[in-house]
Amino acid sequence: MMIVTTDYITGKKLRMLKLVKGSTVLSKHIGKDIAASFKQLVGGELKDYTAMVNEARDVALKRMMDEAQKAGADAVVNVRFSSSEIMQGAAEMIAYGTAVKFDGEE
Repeated sequence: MMIVTTDYITGKKLRMLKLVKGSTVLSKHIGKDIAASFKQLVGGELKDYTAMVNEARDVALKRMMDEAQKAGADAVVNVRFSSSEIMQGAAEMIAYGTAVKFDGEE
């Protein structure tokens, strides 16, 4: 399945099917939160949070793709990600886009 951030796929005529989305909320345990608080004092990357956001993005993307496959899509165009902090140490990640079917060559 093709996943693109553009609203077109070169050489393909697209028929829109529906909006598809996937989301997840992930958190790190309190020990990691305390360690991250200390890291903020000296600066640098919060690697546990980077890993958490990357994992959340992967889960949200997979769920979006699963929904697109159930709709019979060949691709998802105009894919976007959005994230927000639900509470300290927990992040929501949403992936969304338009599921499309290929209707032939342009």
